[in-house]
Amino acid sequence: MRISIFGLGYVGAVTAGCLSSHGHYIVGVDVHPAKVADFNNGIPPIVEPGLDELLKSAKSNSRLRATQNCADAIADTELSIVCVGTPSNAAGGLDLNFVRGVAREIGDALRQSRKPHTLVFRSTMLPGSTAKLVSELLADLVAAGTLRVFYYPEFLRESTAVADFETPSLAVVGSHDGSAPPADLMKNLFGEKASVVNWPTAEMVKYACNAFHAAKITFANEVGRVGKAVEVDARAVMSLLCQDTRLNISSYYMKPGNPFGGSCLPKDVRALTNLARTNGLSLPMLENLLSSNERHLSSLLHLITETEHREVVILGLSFKSNTDDLRESPMVDVAQALLGRGYKLRIYDPALNLAALVGANKRVIDTKMPHLASLLHTDLATAVGSRGLIVAAQKCAPVAELKKLVTANHHVLDVNGWGDLKELPAKYEGFCW
Repeated sequence: MRISIFGLGYVGAVTAGCLSSHGHYIVGVDVHPAKVADFNNGIPPIVEPGLDELLKSAKSNSRLRATQNCADAIADTELSIVCVGTPSNAAGGLDLNFVRGVAREIGDALRQSRKPHTLVFRSTMLPGSTAKLVSELLADLVAAGTLRVFYYPEFLRESTAVADFETPSLAVVGSHDGSAPPADLMKNLFGEKASVVNWPTAEMVKYACNAFHAAKITFANEVGRVGKAVEVDARAVMSLLCQDTRLNISSYYMKPGNPFGGSCLPKDVRALTNLARTNGLSLPMLENLLSSNERHLSSLLHLITETEHREVVILGLSFKSNTDDLRESPMVDVAQALLGRGYKLRIYDPALNLAALVGANKRVIDTKMPHLASLLHTDLATAVGSRGLIVAAQKCAPVAELKKLVTANHHVLDVNGWGDLKELPAKYEGFCW
């Protein structure tokens, strides 16, 4: 393919070098004359292992040139990749002025040339940015069928960017509606194994990844400060933590939904942050885990109370499936709050046997929900009833049975990603999706 790359900084330079090595003809575009001159001589603008050889090879094989002229680049290529910077503005928000300027220039050039073109945004942008840019600057070209637009986030690490490009740890491409790009683009540009989603999802995953990386570093550093204070080598602690690939380094807890609860997580977070305070340490990330969890619970309650239903059915009261542990269960707090606001409440949890509850587990009910026996139903049909909001916190009932009982008078709020609930004959809503 003949590809123009706008922005010859870190991402643009690596993208140009790697694509040229795959046999594509590359036209680099940048506003800085020095970068353009270097590129025309096969000289990279950054220090990155392997890039120098790639650009020299591209230049010697006549597969690389650069220009400051957008119209020149568009006239000579069939696809453009936008890699210009998106810095923070003074308020900490995202500055899209560079991207907006390039998109406007590309649009103007395409209106003059009137030839089919593909535009790929690779600059890091917040969800909704691609749609807004297209709506404001490129809508006529898209409507006319002369322009296709994709969002293709990059996951390149400095010092290993060339290797990351060639063997990506994650490949995602966004289209307007999540439909797959043409086969030739998947094969020659995005990768045949790339996940295809819509524009805002592709935009969001880049931010989710970077925030997660920042969270991991911050977490390890806070554990390190506590370890140092109590004479524990936190390097050994984190090394051991990473050996657990079932729970710690896995997708097990990486699903948005129910707030955390139970007998361990809340208690142990409190204990660890208390240990830090007694040693004069401030751990902002760990100290805010519980408050963030409480905010999440509040948002769930808000979602429940925003519906028109005054009857609520809770599927699963304990803090997770297949247990009767009610200690610090978010659903106990939800039930208590709804009862206090005068809601009619029904609960179904086949794992619960009130007569068998003992110790701290029994004290939770005696203190928070002394009338649980009158709310807990062992018969699913009685619990579901003829109407109301069904808060599905656990997969504790067969979907086949729910299909027989749920009606259009129900509203299903899925808290934990129970996708089969969409098949029920009722309005479906996800907590975090």
